Amino acid sequence: MKAILQPLIALTLAALVGICGFAQETRPATANDNRVLMAASAGPAEERTWIAGDSHIHSHWSAGYDRESDPPELIKGADANYSTPMNAEKAREFGLGWMVTTDHGGPNHSRFNMVHAYAELTESRTAVPEVLQFYGMELNMPAMDHHTLIIPNTEDEWKVLFNIESQFDRAEPWPPDPSRNTEAWGFRALTYMNTLRRLPLMFANHPSRSATGIGEYGLDEPHEFRNYNDLAPEIYRGMEGAPGHQAAGTGQRGAYRNAATLGGFDQMTAIVGGLWDSLLGEGRRFWIVASSDSHRHYKDPSKPGIDFWPGEYHKTYVYAYRSYDDILDGLRNGRIFAVSGDLITQLDLTAASGATEVQMGATLRVAPGSDVDVTIRFRDPETPNHNGDNPSVRRVDLIMGEIKGPVSDRDLDRNETTAVIARFTEADWTSNGDVHTITTSLPSLDRSVYLRVRGTSGDEAEPAMDPRGENVWLELWFYSNPIFVELR
Repeated sequence: MKAILQPLIALTLAALVGICGFAQETRPATANDNRVLMAASAGPAEERTWIAGDSHIHSHWSAGYDRESDPPELIKGADANYSTPMNAEKAREFGLGWMVTTDHGGPNHSRFNMVHAYAELTESRTAVPEVLQFYGMELNMPAMDHHTLIIPNTEDEWKVLFNIESQFDRAEPWPPDPSRNTEAWGFRALTYMNTLRRLPLMFANHPSRSATGIGEYGLDEPHEFRNYNDLAPEIYRGMEGAPGHQAAGTGQRGAYRNAATLGGFDQMTAIVGGLWDSLLGEGRRFWIVASSDSHRHYKDPSKPGIDFWPGEYHKTYVYAYRSYDDILDGLRNGRIFAVSGDLITQLDLTAASGATEVQMGATLRVAPGSDVDVTIRFRDPETPNHNGDNPSVRRVDLIMGEIKGPVSDRDLDRNETTAVIARFTEADWTSNGDVHTITTSLPSLDRSVYLRVRGTSGDEAEPAMDPRGENVWLELWFYSNPIFVELR
């Protein structure tokens, strides 16, 4: 039946695109659209759990190209070589509950993606129902590096992605069109996405991979994050805090050849008071995720790669019901933490004043002079990770920065108010089995701030630049997304 079903799906999709053309699913977005999405995912708060996932996974539909032909001929499996069902099976094996297919674009890839990759995705959803599998791609973002694009799970998701990729991926046209590799074209892309009935979601991938040094950025520059987040704040929502390609062997983690990662995390995230903190200090809801960027496993017998399987090393946890809508809602609204090596499997960060309490990603509004109680609760599982180790959290840092609003320098990458305000070790937390709780207080708060936490199995006060060929399992890190505390 599957052998018959897949070509039927492919033919149906191709026929529909030929009949319908572009942009049939769009209309002006309204506030009511967001309420409908919230209602669709509503449910008792106690039913939400931390669900691990991976937002950046490639299959054999990330094609290579024969550049000797005109137009270039797509070659299945030349860039990544595993099927979507195999990726999903590995995601399930390594403890994931959701994933995103993010195949590369390229010349004339949009139809190839729609006809072949989407048919296989529908098959994979049936074969591995335990893993919710979003349709997406790694968009060649105009004038920037790659971006994960996540499409809401709807009956016309295949067409939504086809319309975006065919019209806006900078590598789609042949011959190449230089006008599509400009920030202006990026504005066109996000303006179009803002009109969709169901808003997609975007994260900048490996944002410092093209950097030449610390603070010397390459394809992704601070002003671009600000410009796109201003234009589409519900779509352009964050970046990979921890890139994939972590199984680089004797090479550089993440394929960061010039400005290395720090503890496996991108410099934009790992430097306290750096670019991420500069964005948060403006009050931007701008989140971080971690991914595998899986193309080819480092133990592949045919041709070893530099990747772990989805969930084998990095996980992005989302606090959500087990539904496409609520996982997407959690990703959009910052109910997320990123972790390497299964150091932790739960992280609850809350801030409370009086009877009001909020969690990660949310905003607590208090009167000037209020006391704010902060609780950090994490699960450090007494089980081996996928390297056979049982790492333990040695320290948790509470980080705070001031929220001062928009900055005049659109390329600013520092927030001088941000600092680690407390470091906690085992002596500072109470334990109930493998769940550990830290409580502290911010007395008489006189300014608007954000709070975030990180933790490590190592002893470095700040993560150092990663040397080539290091053992990535020896020092593990986790990072929360922030809570905002605003004076009213």
